Amino acid sequence: MSYQITVQPSGSQFATEADETLLDAALRHGLTLPYGCKDGACGACKGKVLEGQVDHGQAQPHSLKDEEKAAGLTLYCCARAQSDLVIECKQLTAASDIPVKTLPARIEKLERLAPDVIDMHLRLPASERLQFWAGQYIDILLKDGRKRSFSLANAPHDDAVLQLHIRYVPGGLFTEQVFNSMKVRDILRFNGPHGTFYLREDSPKPMILLAGGTGFAPIKAIVEHAIAEECQRPMVIYWGARARVDLYQDALPQQWAAAHPNIRYVPVLAAPVADDAWTGRTGFVHHAVMADFPDLSGHQVYACGSPAMIDAARADFTGRCALPEEEFFADVFSFSTN
Repeated sequence: MSYQITVQPSGSQFATEADETLLDAALRHGLTLPYGCKDGACGACKGKVLEGQVDHGQAQPHSLKDEEKAAGLTLYCCARAQSDLVIECKQLTAASDIPVKTLPARIEKLERLAPDVIDMHLRLPASERLQFWAGQYIDILLKDGRKRSFSLANAPHDDAVLQLHIRYVPGGLFTEQVFNSMKVRDILRFNGPHGTFYLREDSPKPMILLAGGTGFAPIKAIVEHAIAEECQRPMVIYWGARARVDLYQDALPQQWAAAHPNIRYVPVLAAPVADDAWTGRTGFVHHAVMADFPDLSGHQVYACGSPAMIDAARADFTGRCALPEEEFFADVFSFSTN
């Protein structure tokens, strides 16, 4: 059985099944409510039920006292609807609404996606969750005080582990460790989330999603978030790489495009080798966008890659393709060996 939930004061609505928590249902529909541990312990998701009945679930007594229950309060990470509800909760609408945390995390998986790309999965302590917008990044904190920034490759609703796509930098202080000495169960510390590169959900405009190399990571997060919230805006994903091996998760955007009529995928190789037997697009990836969309005046562009790619795309899109400057959102990937 499903129930209709109305959130005040925004008036947003979503449906929830009887066996899922209000928070899980809200996140599944792309609504971002405040939360912390997702386990009934921290109280960050506490809100008021204005109309209707809930089962408070496994809310811990120190986070939700009996007198608070009597006053209509509940923890949305634990509560399950027993009727249609009207609840009171501030919806987060900007990156600045989400608290930045410093947390430990244990390496759960190190998977080689390409010769020079590792997919690192980080699991947080059981009592913690990281709330973030799809497309944001975290800073890995190194022991000497330095830090390395990596975009989160998973969508906010899929936050059991944090996914990072890490490219090997020869001589890189951190990536040398990732590729040569780190192992599963090692502990890292990080700070985040950070950044203003995230999906602007209030826009109806079609989207160009432009990725270079491991710039695919935040694009992946944005697309998976859009799919989860059943976004019907047209999306064209352009992923540029040198050779076929560098399209390290090529099957994934192919699956998105096959399953969702509003999604199209265009891989572009700058320097395919003979063994690639490549018959697709070649050259600079942003040139492929310009060839397909000479007029971008009605679009939004989300671009992530090297400084040279971002600078060229910004200049050409806004100058030659009439993209409004305020509709170009970018995350620049730079690499450091220091």
